[in-house]
Amino acid sequence: MAATIIDGKAFAAEVRGKVAEHVARLKDDHGITPGLAVVLVGADPASQVYVRSKGKQTVEVGMASFEHRLAEDTAEDELLGLIDHLNADPEVHGILVQLPLPGHLNEDLVINAIDPAKDVDGFHISNVGLLGTGQKSMVPCTPLGCLMMLRHHHGSLSGMDAVVVGRSNIVGKPMAQLLLGDSCTVTIAHSRTRDLPGVVRRADIVVAAVGRPEMVPGDWIKPGATVIDVGINRIDAPEKGTNEDGSVKTRLVGDCHYASCAEVAGAITPVPGGVGPMTIACLLANTVTACCRANGLPEPEGLTA
Repeated sequence: MAATIIDGKAFAAEVRGKVAEHVARLKDDHGITPGLAVVLVGADPASQVYVRSKGKQTVEVGMASFEHRLAEDTAEDELLGLIDHLNADPEVHGILVQLPLPGHLNEDLVINAIDPAKDVDGFHISNVGLLGTGQKSMVPCTPLGCLMMLRHHHGSLSGMDAVVVGRSNIVGKPMAQLLLGDSCTVTIAHSRTRDLPGVVRRADIVVAAVGRPEMVPGDWIKPGATVIDVGINRIDAPEKGTNEDGSVKTRLVGDCHYASCAEVAGAITPVPGGVGPMTIACLLANTVTACCRANGLPEPEGLTA
């Protein structure tokens, strides 16, 4: 039996709808408009596209969008000064500095300069520590989106065996913490895990976030397991022909081999259209949560960990 496809695009639209409803209530009942500030340093094409999408979706849900575009050679002191200004601005409830930063800037220093209460990416060391000790924190957007989809599909995750393939600070480690918080038994696996296929095969939930195209084949998947594929990789697709410049066309694939995994899994996220759309949706959700916390108001139901 073919796996159920977990449609991240549709689920993200539902999340944005909930965000928009809560934003409208904040405006109508309290006269508050949540505000998200995005800082982009340099002209990386992928980052520019991502920032435009964030700004567009922020406005669509009724929030205030503040974009700050800085030159590639912006000095660290200038960037830190802007962050200090945004930290102090009462109209800004969420701050996101688009990564990666140019090489002359210290990413850890910049991220940790953001007020933890406004750190809607969930990367500040204080939020990392709070999440790791099971306390209220701002949660990284991609793992939060994965958790939301798992809860929606399964209801309770209690007692389930989960394997997270990948140990990054952005996805792998916080994903494991969130699954622990929902009472899963969690293993973090990686490229040096002994008998990686055997470790993955025992999992009821597999979250693949290792950044290697189609690394996880279907014969690693336990029949009926749920597969959340965080990876997004561009590979050559000679079957699609060539571009005008003669280069081979490409296609997007995840960290899992979709066709073979879908034959075995009970449910699976596609690439594209799975986890990706949830990341920005959860960024908007985090901004609303940060706004509510800043004003001593109840947090939005269904939009937090």
